[in-house]
Amino acid sequence: MIEISETWIDSQAPNSAAIKNGNDLIKKGKFTTLHHSGDQQVLFGTCAGSGKTPYAPSVDFVIPDKPVMRCSCPSRQIPCKHVLGLLYAYAQGKLFSTAAVPDELAAKRENAEKREEKKAKETADGVAAKPKKVNKSALKKKVTAQLEGLDVLEKLTHSLIRRGLGTLDTKELKVIQDHVKQMGSFYLNGAQIQLRKLHMILSAGGNPELTYTYAAEQFAIIHAFIKKGRAHLNAKLQDTELALDYESTIEEWLGHAWQLSELREAGLVSPETELIQLSFLSYDDSSRQEFVDCGYWIQKDSGELHCTLQYRPYKAAKLMREEDSCFDVVHVPALYRYPGDMNRRVRYESFNTRPVEEQDIARIRQYAAHSYAEAIKKVKNQLKNPLGDPNPVMLLHVEQVLVDEEGRLFISDSNGETLGLQDLLDDSTVNLLKYLPDDSLKDVSMLVMFDHQTQTGQLQSQPLSIVNKHEIIRLLY
Repeated sequence: MIEISETWIDSQAPNSAAIKNGNDLIKKGKFTTLHHSGDQQVLFGTCAGSGKTPYAPSVDFVIPDKPVMRCSCPSRQIPCKHVLGLLYAYAQGKLFSTAAVPDELAAKRENAEKREEKKAKETADGVAAKPKKVNKSALKKKVTAQLEGLDVLEKLTHSLIRRGLGTLDTKELKVIQDHVKQMGSFYLNGAQIQLRKLHMILSAGGNPELTYTYAAEQFAIIHAFIKKGRAHLNAKLQDTELALDYESTIEEWLGHAWQLSELREAGLVSPETELIQLSFLSYDDSSRQEFVDCGYWIQKDSGELHCTLQYRPYKAAKLMREEDSCFDVVHVPALYRYPGDMNRRVRYESFNTRPVEEQDIARIRQYAAHSYAEAIKKVKNQLKNPLGDPNPVMLLHVEQVLVDEEGRLFISDSNGETLGLQDLLDDSTVNLLKYLPDDSLKDVSMLVMFDHQTQTGQLQSQPLSIVNKHEIIRLLY
């Protein structure tokens, strides 16, 4: 028998409205039939809709951790309210009768099984999938267009700098907006994001000195992007294979969306890996015009800190399931790593979970950095790269949490070195430390996010979670 909880169903829903609508279908008696297959791996039924023909939702659990959800309705949400209603009906103990799987659904199921078998063969024993054939002629045209776009971007930034930030008015801001749209025609998604961020900085108002400081930083990032992007694209044109760069993040900055097959081909995959999530946050990134779901994970066998990222564009956010916190140990058959430096982005296709045990907690604590001087050196090396993540995270050993006469909080390592704590994100966590017991503030491991404060020149840090001897205390979920 398939075990389905309402909590699990909630986690599959794209939004809270879909949860309510799915439950409402049951309350209103909209399901005319409820069935499961003989092997109880498939749930299916019919649900009255707005037309004469009822909708046919189904859920196939042939792969338990990757159920396939289908429906004949026109909704673009996956799963739709009809599928959610079907699952809620099962979880609530509604009567499901045994029936043969409809022919159309059986055919789709068979095709899906064949695809899974093919994929399993490709990944067995580390055998890479056959790489996708690249249209070199089209790729060369794209690279040429991107180089042209970088030239346009460079002319714009030089023009703005020559005029001086103090003389910029609404006309210049409109020019920046126009160039944001223009960068899309040159296949430069990264340039669009950075120009949009520059426009937001210059149009925000407030303290002019602070605005100019942030704007100068943004110009430096754009300049580095132009310089590194141009060098990379020119080198690519000289390469007969037009090969991708698997070491740095420049491909993503230039708008490349990595496919798992590409990462597998480059050897950026680890088999049979366990991950434990230490922190999770969702935020609105206006420069990307997307909502971002970000999880920070530690790899149990190596101590590496990774991040998972899901981008939900404004226009499609209602159709996409928002990621959520995970409090279990996650076992993945294959962990795919993106190119990058600290806190590499990772992805996985399937997973199993188990509860976190004390031995897992002990293993996490072993990976905490005991020397703040060495940790800061590593962070500074990361921040030297303008195209790197400006907010790297590290797991630090905390001998104790200190408070000065002004009420400011610091963490100290075993050598007496200290780091000041300050809220960097919109969500405050520093004040939460005052409510924790002493045993969670001494001899613990702390996941910390760093940021370089341009105004003061200091490196600041914000606590995200604490790992004591018995549990992980999340300050951000």
